[in-house]
Amino acid sequence: MIVQKYGGSSLARPDQIQSVADRVARLHAAGESVLLVVSAMGKTTDQLVSLAYSVSSSPNRREFDMLLTTGERISMALVSMALNDRGVPSISFTGSQAGIMTDELHSSARITDVKPVRVEAELGRGHVVVLAGFQGVSPKSKEITTLGRGGSDVTAVAMAAYFKASRCEIRKDVDGVHSADPNVVSGTRHLPHLSYAQLLDMTFWGAKVLHYRSVELAALLKIPLVLCMAHGEHERETVIDEAAPMYEQARIISVNSHKDVRWMTLDVPDLVTAFSQVSAALQKVSLPLPQMLDSHVAGGRVSLLITSPAETLGAISQVLPLATDELSSVTATCQGAFASPLAEQVAQALAHKSIVVHKMIFSAMSLTVVVETRDRDRTLQALHELT
Repeated sequence: MIVQKYGGSSLARPDQIQSVADRVARLHAAGESVLLVVSAMGKTTDQLVSLAYSVSSSPNRREFDMLLTTGERISMALVSMALNDRGVPSISFTGSQAGIMTDELHSSARITDVKPVRVEAELGRGHVVVLAGFQGVSPKSKEITTLGRGGSDVTAVAMAAYFKASRCEIRKDVDGVHSADPNVVSGTRHLPHLSYAQLLDMTFWGAKVLHYRSVELAALLKIPLVLCMAHGEHERETVIDEAAPMYEQARIISVNSHKDVRWMTLDVPDLVTAFSQVSAALQKVSLPLPQMLDSHVAGGRVSLLITSPAETLGAISQVLPLATDELSSVTATCQGAFASPLAEQVAQALAHKSIVVHKMIFSAMSLTVVVETRDRDRTLQALHELT
């Protein structure tokens, strides 16, 4: 069995949907059992977010999820129509119909169980099943939930794990993982093989190739991932599994970024009080916790460095104090960064370009600098030149 996930940019136009249907039809004719997970077409999710904020400055999170899930429903129905036209028996399901069970948190729900009774039945009949990614249902509240931006990746990995798929293909408009975003940095390298640990670090620090939680789930359940092109025949791809390619110490593998990071400063004495206050404030308005990147405690104040999708940060700023400074994080994922001259090399490279570093954060596999957003692209290029 093969699980394929198609990103929104690879489904943006009718001809692209026809191309996907052609590929899947060939697999079906070859006797493969295929389960598809699809994202919303093109920029549909962005357009729906913009639409929501055009009618409400603070959209109700339940209704926000109800709105956003319509994007994937459009994709799944159109792909299934195209497959049926090719004589390939196909049926589409929403996340709730597919048995994707989640917690009750809107905008960033986590999968708690998978009970794909209808999916199993249709696959058993030799049908291609097309699922709306990014969404599920809370069995407790019976409400529709979304898994957060990029959540279709999580749906695909969860289904691949349940059905013990031979592989989980993430098909996009790029031929795998590169050493940086080719749209921002020149001279990037294609990375044909990565370990789960390496990709986890890259996605945690902003790589958009896969949702962080999908890599986390794949690593936990040992699901081999393949990132490859959605259209045409291309030899290049990136395989992610347990094997770790050998790199010499401190060699930079890739450079990634969170474009918008914010300091949240609270007048509380310690981290316990800070986290409790943040959790209570966000739960009250059904907002997910942001991604925590760093913290600082001094003088009876706690500062937390956070990031989230733009619409979530905007909503958080209405209930918690976020600094207005425009900052970005830029991270070099590598090995051995903690015991090498890399920090000095990075500091020198950025000083040479007159880029001010507000903070440097270290981990076992990466080195992160926080810079002004206006310097982000130059910082990405400067660090990539050290690879």
